[in-house]
Amino acid sequence: MSFEIIGTIENIETIAVGKQIREIRRLREQYGSGRWRKVKGFAYVRLTKGSIRRAEIHWYETHTISKKKMKIKRFVD
Repeated sequence: MSFEIIGTIENIETIAVGKQIREIRRLREQYGSGRWRKVKGFAYVRLTKGSIRRAEIHWYETHTISKKKMKIKRFVD
């Protein structure tokens, strides 16, 4: 599902760090090493069909690499 984030991501919270992340090996192979974190937050998103909904979003990030592999976990509204 492709989507566009509208505005800012709120209530950002770290879920897992380093070896606590199940996909850590793949992340390091694909994007490089670093202190990877799995993070979640809430934002309004515009879906492919044009509708706007509030959603819980999950992604991976490091200090040197911006957000990667963003996905909608669930809709909140």
